[in-house]
Amino acid sequence: MGLASRNHDYLARADLDLPVGTAEDRLPLQHDEDLGVVVPMQGGATAGRRLHEEEGHANPVVVPSLEPERVVAVREFIVLDHLHGCQYAAVLAEAVDLLRCPVCGGGLEEGPGALRCEAGHSFDIARQGYVNLVPGSGDTVAMVEAREGFLGAGHYRRLGDALVEDAAGVSAPGAVVDVGAGTGHHLARVLDALPGRTGLALDASSAALRRAAHAHPRVAAVGADAWRELPLRDRVAALVLSVFAPRNAAEMARVLAPDGVLLAVTPTTRHLHELVGPLGLLSVPDDKADRLDAQLASHFELSARRAVEHSMFLAREEAAQLVGMGPSAWHVDEQAVDERLAVLPDPLTVTASVSMSRYVRRE
Repeated sequence: MGLASRNHDYLARADLDLPVGTAEDRLPLQHDEDLGVVVPMQGGATAGRRLHEEEGHANPVVVPSLEPERVVAVREFIVLDHLHGCQYAAVLAEAVDLLRCPVCGGGLEEGPGALRCEAGHSFDIARQGYVNLVPGSGDTVAMVEAREGFLGAGHYRRLGDALVEDAAGVSAPGAVVDVGAGTGHHLARVLDALPGRTGLALDASSAALRRAAHAHPRVAAVGADAWRELPLRDRVAALVLSVFAPRNAAEMARVLAPDGVLLAVTPTTRHLHELVGPLGLLSVPDDKADRLDAQLASHFELSARRAVEHSMFLAREEAAQLVGMGPSAWHVDEQAVDERLAVLPDPLTVTASVSMSRYVRRE
């Protein structure tokens, strides 16, 4: 079902009184800063398509956005978010068929402001465009901000390049599911290389989901706990990503298509070794790869593995972001990290070293 046929008026929730009619019938609303435009949907426009004035939408009407990250759907109109430049409102709606109710396992349908199953279980759609189906504890706002800043600077670009290379050969039908997606940074890179694929960013952190919902025009962000049953239907994924994230072998196998692929990215013992000792960070065990294989062995078979390693040149602030975005953030004191970083070189050379493991399902 296309967006043009959905009759959900989310603007009412923002206390905006805009009549439904043609774009030409609408009057611009005055505001100190115009953050959005209303454009008419063209016939056949898809949920993930970028809609811009230069694509031929005549006479877009400028309206203010009360919530800067908000993208609002009003019947046949879209409010675009100028902070991101694309429309994301209907992505979650188009991904509903891939989801299932975490309470009863039934199918979900989109209703005004919520997803609901036939049994009556309801899950609110957040104003930022994500839905939390399986609440759980996740990364804090500070951790998510650190991750967004660090990844946005491109320090893990080579890791992303490797993911894209490994994902390119996946031919099975289905979505790209990132379990523990965080801000959706790596998922967005993969989707850029896989036109037409829908992406599902699963994470337990609401702070991360708010950003993942805007990571890419084809990403739907869904709150889920990686250690519990995933709120996805069976065999909907052509590709499952696990990048520095928990791995629930049974659930990842259940949602993966028969010819699908699991790509797992894990640190090696050399990962961030220049920081581990001086800053008291968590270390990686020598048998990390063997543990990973054993953890997945009941459902997956290793088909390929390679190492990706490179040097990063980090200012102290960037090194602090790197510490603050990972698991060590739960175990180290921020002030102590800053004090220890102050005596290290600036900039600092830090090694990024990971294993890229490719698994297929055992039948």
